[in-house]
Amino acid sequence: MEDYLFDLNGFLILKDVVSQGHIAELNAIVDRYQDMKPQEWRGRIHVREKGGRESFNLRNICEAGEPFERLIDHPAWIEQVRSYVGGDGLCLGQHWVMLREKGDGGGLHSGAHKRRIRTQFRYHNGFFRCGQINILLALRDMDVEDGPTMVIPGSHKSNIIHPAFNEGIRRMDLVEGAIPAPLKAGDALLFVDALAHGSGPKKTAETRRIMVFRYGPRWNTNPYGYEPSSELLSRLTPERRKIIQPKPPNLPPEEMTARGLPVAAAG
Repeated sequence: MEDYLFDLNGFLILKDVVSQGHIAELNAIVDRYQDMKPQEWRGRIHVREKGGRESFNLRNICEAGEPFERLIDHPAWIEQVRSYVGGDGLCLGQHWVMLREKGDGGGLHSGAHKRRIRTQFRYHNGFFRCGQINILLALRDMDVEDGPTMVIPGSHKSNIIHPAFNEGIRRMDLVEGAIPAPLKAGDALLFVDALAHGSGPKKTAETRRIMVFRYGPRWNTNPYGYEPSSELLSRLTPERRKIIQPKPPNLPPEEMTARGLPVAAAG
């Protein structure tokens, strides 16, 4: 049934999949980074966005500690992600925490009409082949007034651009066909990135906190050029390391040694 609904709508809501104790650990880490400024680095955590502080992202969040690492292959979603991406191996190409203050939400974007390889939805010969599957994990409750993600069900298969794009309408609460996906802390929204989506305007005072993981096939890369640190790679289990770095770099031995990477044996 979940596969049918994902194929039909382009998204699933996974209820109560991360324990409240684990959510508390994640929030405690985010507390240490919430005062960062645009373009600031703190270790390997980076706030890339420019401009105001209404919304900003803590990029490379898996570098922040084991509670985030634990989510890389979380049993609540990893097998579905593997299935929807396809059988060619996984890459967690992007991972961040999004923080949003009171104000406008995230504008309408994506949609199948763009036919992008990176975000595509495909089903062929009994198998899904999706270019990017997103997991949005709520770190705090997000009701309709809290600026939840909003989606247009079925738009991952649309051949026609939504008229809102041409009319310049970006506020999701004004986009016809868009519905909110409210989440409780510990719930997750799974969706293919071809689905047209955004987030509703935030009307409440408490900072919205949501973790975003973007999985793709093993050839997926980070579009901003971030690479996992050797410290992170050394901490990960072999299974998690293979998702963060599906293929280790292949460099001359002296460079591999300088990076603290194992040098492949000859033969």
